[in-house]
Amino acid sequence: MNTAIHAHTQSHARPHHLRPALRLVKTNTLSRDEWLEVRKHGIGSSDAAAAVGLNPYKSQLELWMEKTGRDADLPKPDPHDTTAPVYWGTLLEPIVAASYTQQTGRRVRKVNAVLQHPDKSWMLANIDREVIGASDVQILECKTAGKFGARLWKEGVPEYIQLQVQHQLAVTGKQAADVAVLLCGQQLQVHRIQRDDALIAKLMTLQERFWQYVTSNTPPPVDGSDSAATALQYLYPRDTGEQLDFSQDSQMSALFTDLEEARFQADKYSKLEEQYKQRIQQAMGDASKATFETGSVTWKRSKDSTLLDTKRLLAVQPELLAQYSLIRSGSRRFLVSA
Repeated sequence: MNTAIHAHTQSHARPHHLRPALRLVKTNTLSRDEWLEVRKHGIGSSDAAAAVGLNPYKSQLELWMEKTGRDADLPKPDPHDTTAPVYWGTLLEPIVAASYTQQTGRRVRKVNAVLQHPDKSWMLANIDREVIGASDVQILECKTAGKFGARLWKEGVPEYIQLQVQHQLAVTGKQAADVAVLLCGQQLQVHRIQRDDALIAKLMTLQERFWQYVTSNTPPPVDGSDSAATALQYLYPRDTGEQLDFSQDSQMSALFTDLEEARFQADKYSKLEEQYKQRIQQAMGDASKATFETGSVTWKRSKDSTLLDTKRLLAVQPELLAQYSLIRSGSRRFLVSA
């Protein structure tokens, strides 16, 4: 786990008294949109890693846009899309929970409420299930992972999910949680996560810093991720034509110099990578695969495919362009000039 937030993983000192969570609102009568609206009023457990910059799929900036109501145009997963992981995660959650009970013998039940930390009102949590009658574990988090996602579980529970669970333990005052993950639809793994109060203290400090960005309506710094790039495109979708002069701003000028150096290094290593690849291809010749001391490469011909020659089609039937044309919204391009 990232050392900036988790300096020692073995500290599980238990405070003398932990207050239970408050039940902010019942969820069994809420629509999905209403539930999402409630979540905007705090940092939920699924937001925990993103709020501290450690979610591989969502940046602080994207999360900030959600919490400040700027996310209307941001791409969102469709809960009814059968090709989206969120659909299968929701559909399979009760199956994972039931399989956990069958595998471990521990009974569970749903908690139909958004929970709130007794002292930090911005700290919210939804838990998939509570474990009943077990002294050693109190929370169950249900997960599913496909072929790609399963790779993240080779070393155990991924960091961003560990932070999600520690957030749940912080809000509820509980001591331990089990994470049950269904891998590739056929293997159920159960991982135990103990409460780590040292980690929780750091997590809460960093989350509170993020929440200040929300309450002060100040965007957090970007992090270079795809999520942040997408967020910027939707946060500032159009340019005004205004021209800014940063030539006397030493900090911005230094940043531009760093950008130029990074682009030079990226181009240098991109060409070097291509050269190494070509040398291996030359050595392989007609071979399909080559194995080395530390790995292997394949060089295979893909299957032929059929494409539509739109240029020729429109030359013969130009009226089709007006009949079937679609307007694609433009996006801002970032170009660098020396």
